Amino acid sequence: MRHRLAGVCLLLLILCCGCSMPVPAGAQPAATKQAQNEGKQQPLSKFDALRRFGQVLDIVERSYVNDIGQAELVDGAIKGMLQGLDPHSSFMSADEYKEMQETTSGEFFGIGVEIAMENGQVTVVAPIEDTPAFNAGMKTGDIILTINGQSTQEMTLQDVVSRIRGPKGTKVELSILHTNGREPVSLSIVRGAIPIVSVKSKKLEDGYYWIRVTRFSEKTTDELIEAFAKAKKEAGKTGIKGIVLDLRNNPGGLLSQAVSVSDLFLQKGTIVSIKGRSNVTERVYTAQAQPTDVEAPMVVLINAGSASASEIVAGALKDQHRAAIVGERSFGKGSVQNIIPLADGSGLKLTVALYYTPDNRSIQAEGVSPDIEIPFEMPSDKDKENRFLLREADLNRHLENSNAEGDAPNAEKKSEDKQTKEQLAKDNQLRLALQIVKGLPSMQAIKNK
Repeated sequence: MRHRLAGVCLLLLILCCGCSMPVPAGAQPAATKQAQNEGKQQPLSKFDALRRFGQVLDIVERSYVNDIGQAELVDGAIKGMLQGLDPHSSFMSADEYKEMQETTSGEFFGIGVEIAMENGQVTVVAPIEDTPAFNAGMKTGDIILTINGQSTQEMTLQDVVSRIRGPKGTKVELSILHTNGREPVSLSIVRGAIPIVSVKSKKLEDGYYWIRVTRFSEKTTDELIEAFAKAKKEAGKTGIKGIVLDLRNNPGGLLSQAVSVSDLFLQKGTIVSIKGRSNVTERVYTAQAQPTDVEAPMVVLINAGSASASEIVAGALKDQHRAAIVGERSFGKGSVQNIIPLADGSGLKLTVALYYTPDNRSIQAEGVSPDIEIPFEMPSDKDKENRFLLREADLNRHLENSNAEGDAPNAEKKSEDKQTKEQLAKDNQLRLALQIVKGLPSMQAIKNK
């Protein structure tokens, strides 16, 4: 109800006016006649608008059934004003603004666990490796029953996150139920700095790498450069033969990071252009050659969950003919929001412009269409079993060939290979992307003939 106080204020004013100023049948107030004659509402001056707002605020403060603080009323009115503009403009309280900054800066204090609401229970999706939660023994599937003695039954996910986060070095007391556990387990965990890693990487085949970008935070480009350096070292003399850049379900993030990530794969040309109401918001971002540029053939994976900054990257690489785009049409969020801090610590997220791809296409409500469209298929049990046939070397306790040349792969490498096979078996889009990126050099050679 508090989020709609602005609407309540206006409705209350209408009711008050209607009750206190009865009009005889057949008669019309002069203001009504004037409005009808004019045909439409005339624009208000800022002074008149503020006077109207002040009048409503005064009436609500004096007459509303409950005692609501002025600050809460004003916050509600501002939220209502911004929510009426578009889905992405919003007002943030001081706490919300601080949390937003923590999320995009790449580090916050907590225990390092990803959670979700499953069947009304707060369930651990995964503890982040080498964090307090991981070291305390929390596992995927654990159910968080209480936080500092308070039941999570009536909490929202945001409530849970707020209670788990806290100053570095402080303790949080949790009661959890392990998967298949019968009795709750009490854990006392000391909060620490939790890095928000936005890049994951894995070798799919010799020379071919899967690079997953989950979001665009302040450290994303640095993480990508580090991932490519590691891949290049691992690939050795053969080098990186191909890349699958996975932007599926990436909701976006910082525009600056979308530009710098795109720049890693482009040596020249436009990345994105920004156009708003005034010349101040118009800008063109271009690529520059740099030592960290990655020149290997690449495929970009997108889907309906790829939005905003993800679409900037996909759109730039598509229009510049740098990568093949595979998957499903992206979300279509082609607007740019500025984060504007206010004096009291709160802030605004305000839509100020639309962005355009190098071919001057607006993605707003349209999205990026893939070059090769393929929907994601949920794997059947049969597909999971038969997608990759086992070899003798894949069996536990198999007999080693003492005459084989070279060293047998160690257990860690075999485990990684098995996980990669399982990942490919479950992901038809990734399988196709790998096939395409392997064939790109041949396709390019044919095209150049």
